[in-house]
Amino acid sequence: KALFEYYKFDAVTVNPYLGYDSVKPFLDYRNKGIFVLCRTSNSSACDFQDLVDNFGMKFYQTVALRAGDWNKGGNIGLVVGATYPEELKEIRKLCPGMPLLIPGIGAQAGDLELSVRYGVDAAKEMAIIVAARQVLYASKGADYAQAARKAAIELRDAINRYRGV
Repeated sequence: KALFEYYKFDAVTVNPYLGYDSVKPFLDYRNKGIFVLCRTSNSSACDFQDLVDNFGMKFYQTVALRAGDWNKGGNIGLVVGATYPEELKEIRKLCPGMPLLIPGIGAQAGDLELSVRYGVDAAKEMAIIVAARQVLYASKGADYAQAARKAAIELRDAINRYRGV
């Protein structure tokens, strides 16, 4: 309630580890975006996200499918790291119409081209590429604003090239 009503956020990232009842309060806000952590970009993501259940499914695959089931309001997306392009491709196949929030480009050295190619949907949309540090820290000098703008424009242009638009 605080995030959406007091702070007026448009979207949040939630952790599905506690199950549906921990995500449900966010889903009640159908006009807000809910991004469920699925396959994160950090190097130790595999510690838990690659664990396989009795049916042969990895944890991140189960999260993707569950989030798809929970997506009654059409406002759920998944966080899928650019540092794991094959998993990104797989998750896009499991959830073809859901938006994907894709961190890990830049400082974490995720592959931008593969992230765009595997992350977009059939209409070449629904992939939100996160560009934080490479834009925020484009310069430490007085030219900070210009350097950040230049970095953001270069990234946008590269994304659009890979999208084919």
